Amino acid sequence: MLGHMPFSWPDLTVRQRLEAVGPVDAARAWQRYAEPALWPTWSPHLRRVDYAHERLRAGTPGRVFGPGGVWLDFWIEDVSEPERSWTWLVRRGPVSMVLEHGVEATAEGSRTWLAVRGPAPLVVPYLPVARIALGRLVTLPWSQT
Repeated sequence: MLGHMPFSWPDLTVRQRLEAVGPVDAARAWQRYAEPALWPTWSPHLRRVDYAHERLRAGTPGRVFGPGGVWLDFWIEDVSEPERSWTWLVRRGPVSMVLEHGVEATAEGSRTWLAVRGPAPLVVPYLPVARIALGRLVTLPWSQT
């Protein structure tokens, strides 16, 4: 006879990495990340960003607003200006995702990447939206931001 086995929920955490390349130089692409006020200019799912600082700072909170008034709180975990990378935690209630971003120079312009970790029901639907935003980050002419 088998002993009683406690029920455990499956681990629904997923990790995904996306990249996009484009003609925007790395310094400008990084500026689009480093200045949260610019996020809605290239990230079509963001309508507004409430953030107390002009540039990203580790250890600081904020809030992003999407379509229909949906909002998410965030916390900037880490920022490296020299490496053009940053990490943030995005949360709504008890559910959160960790997103790591970076920009690298290429001969043609720049490459941006995103590594995201979180619950599959949040991460998987976010990936197509993120892919569009990353592409815009490195391809939109500067005059549009």
